[in-house]
Amino acid sequence: MRMTLAALLAVTAASPALAATGPFFSLSNTNFIVSIAFLLFIGILFYFKVPAKVGGLLDSRAEGIQSELDEARALREEAQTLLASYERKQAQVQDQADRIVEAAKADAKAAAQQAKADLETSIARRIAAAEDQIASAEAAAVKEVRDQAIQVAVAVAREEMARQMSKSDASALIDASIEEIGTKLH
Repeated sequence: MRMTLAALLAVTAASPALAATGPFFSLSNTNFIVSIAFLLFIGILFYFKVPAKVGGLLDSRAEGIQSELDEARALREEAQTLLASYERKQAQVQDQADRIVEAAKADAKAAAQQAKADLETSIARRIAAAEDQIASAEAAAVKEVRDQAIQVAVAVAREEMARQMSKSDASALIDASIEEIGTKLH
């Protein structure tokens, strides 16, 4: 309070009212009236304790700002804790994803090896089936050639026998065949 009073005296001492000419303490001197009004205004402010109320308001505002700062610090610490937690979870999830990828690669490699083995087995079976078909076709061709050879041989033998055989021999051969058939049927 002494400081404000000293500041008030310094302001009034350096005022233009003191620099005016003529009688200063007169009601016709506007500088004197203004100085009196100013002192009355300052007095009223001190009487109603306005500086203390303004100081209290400023202190309460400072306390509010401090509490907001404290709350902001607490929120920041909580956010940092959450961020660290999420970063740990992200690292865990990334590690798990890496393990899943490695497992998938190993499964794919095993599946590729199994498919290769299955393909080799399938190729071996197809080769064996093809060899069997070739052998069967060979046997069929040999049989067909034999059958053809037999038919040709029979035809040649028939022609040769027919050329060498006389009519009486043919007739005797037919009679003998008929008798043989008759004995076999009865």
